Amino acid sequence: MPSKRCYFHRESYKKDLSLCARHFTKNCFQNYSQFTAGFGLKLLLKEGAVPTIKDDCEPQPRKLVPVVPAVAVEGFHASASVPKKNTTNNADCIVGSDEELDFCDQDSVASSVDSSAEDMFIDDMDPILDRPSSDLYLPEEDYDSKDAPQHRKRLCLSSAEGGDRKSENGFYWTETEKWQSSDEADVEPPLLVFTPNQNPGPQILPNRCSSALQFFQLLFPKSMFQTIAGYTNSYAAKYEERKGKLWNFISQSDMKSYVALVIYMGMFRCSSLSDYWSESQHFSLSFPAKIMSYRKFLSISKVLHLSESREDEKNILKKGTAGYERLGKIQPLYQVIRESCKSYFHPFQNITIVERMVKPQAGTGLKQSLKSRSPNMGFKLFALTDCTCGYTWDFFVYEGKSCASRSEGLSYETVMALVDENMLGSGYKLFVDKFYTSPTLFTDLLDKKVLACGPVWPNRTGYPKSAKNKLLSNAPRGTMRWIRQDKLLFVEWKDSKEVQMCSSFHKAYEGDTVQRKVRRDAHRTLEEIPVPAVVLDYSKNMEAVDSSDCITEHFRAIHKPKKWYQCMFYHFLDIAVENAFIMQELVTKGNGKKPLTRKAFLQALILELTDIDSLDSAAVPLTLSSSG
Repeated sequence: MPSKRCYFHRESYKKDLSLCARHFTKNCFQNYSQFTAGFGLKLLLKEGAVPTIKDDCEPQPRKLVPVVPAVAVEGFHASASVPKKNTTNNADCIVGSDEELDFCDQDSVASSVDSSAEDMFIDDMDPILDRPSSDLYLPEEDYDSKDAPQHRKRLCLSSAEGGDRKSENGFYWTETEKWQSSDEADVEPPLLVFTPNQNPGPQILPNRCSSALQFFQLLFPKSMFQTIAGYTNSYAAKYEERKGKLWNFISQSDMKSYVALVIYMGMFRCSSLSDYWSESQHFSLSFPAKIMSYRKFLSISKVLHLSESREDEKNILKKGTAGYERLGKIQPLYQVIRESCKSYFHPFQNITIVERMVKPQAGTGLKQSLKSRSPNMGFKLFALTDCTCGYTWDFFVYEGKSCASRSEGLSYETVMALVDENMLGSGYKLFVDKFYTSPTLFTDLLDKKVLACGPVWPNRTGYPKSAKNKLLSNAPRGTMRWIRQDKLLFVEWKDSKEVQMCSSFHKAYEGDTVQRKVRRDAHRTLEEIPVPAVVLDYSKNMEAVDSSDCITEHFRAIHKPKKWYQCMFYHFLDIAVENAFIMQELVTKGNGKKPLTRKAFLQALILELTDIDSLDSAAVPLTLSSSG
């Protein structure tokens, strides 16, 4: 029997109305892939989501979990509290309401420390997929020599196993498996046809955007400035009232000017925040004082708020319960930016997943560390990025151990949360680093019609353990070995160090070479040495990722925001600005015109945000047909 659909308008939702999550399709939820991968405690309904009445459903016992309506920024959103992980098809939830709670100005963040497991995660190791190994190779590019002893002490345990090996994921290896050399022919695996769900590139009409501000407001909507101004005014009024002071309310125009100055400070760097308003006759900058006074700018910086204060009051008292929203103070802007980034761009064939750090000054429980990039602690974000242009298509904030399932490993579930084949299409090529690469992941991605390749830890579950004809540690530069298991290729190649790669779409060797300095008779000469195709392809596609610095990084360094959610705001601003610039480049080139340079684009955006007449800066191009 065909299902009947009931249409609920926003005003028709009652406080006592209960809806089962099974009555919505997965396309009705904003964060379905993140939730199913274990990286979300709540399901968020999209605007206009329509439930379906299933007449053919038989009554069955269900475990219902309370659900509260989410704070709506544009349209109606509902969020559902659910268990961390449910592998059955009976993950249900209901929609209810909250009671009024008292105001409490505390950060909505809980501890996410997980001792040794989190330490492995920080070191690009997965506590589930990475086995202890006595011969684990420690790459020079990822760890300093001073870190190596401690790392080996934690990870390198004795494991002398013999005979046949079978991993938990079903991969079967024997000690008689033989590694092949580059002289032995390999069969090229059949490639999937690239069929994206939309034409890759910007998803906007060619003539819809003609200025830097119009591109920026696709990702950071104009209404968002008014929303943030309202949240900031509400929070600041209560904050100042407790000190016996009055807050001078800010407007949408003030928020646009504030954002413009933050971008400006990323282009023109001073040693302190007050230097931008210096009154020195010879060393002053006139632009900031024209836009906003130093006192007003500093006041907004201190009380900048991204969520409704009353919702914060309710949420802070839910700590320790399933209804607690760890990212509640950034949720409105967080969801808008993510949805906008996916709506106005579709990735090209080559994509990757990168880790990013947001360094806060305040202490919270979401802090992680990327030792290879910074000794400081910060928030870890995972982002799916286009390898062709560097566009950030989707991302999420890592919330810690309590929000992620450990059944398949953090690295596995991170990829599955971001690679949504229903939105992307089939035939995509995913390039990942050694934290994510695993035979289990690559095999499951093939089932989703997504190809993948990347460097792999030799102690990772499923990696071949055969020693027959294996690459020797003293092998000459350019020597390679390969072995194929079903649809996966494993390659070991000797460069300055040993390199291990895994791929689901490459041939072992196609005759490619690279130039390297090789020692001959006490002299180093430049020679052509063989290189596997997977190594060349991986290096080429990873070069364009994260090549530029964050525009707000300098402002954060001199301002040192104390609130974690303010740090996230500036990073979301980075994403919106960078994505807007990339779309401007692609759209303008598609129209046969010369795009703005990055510097010219930022200058144009600053002037348009502040509504300064273009006559005041005739040297700055404001149209996308200008050369910049």
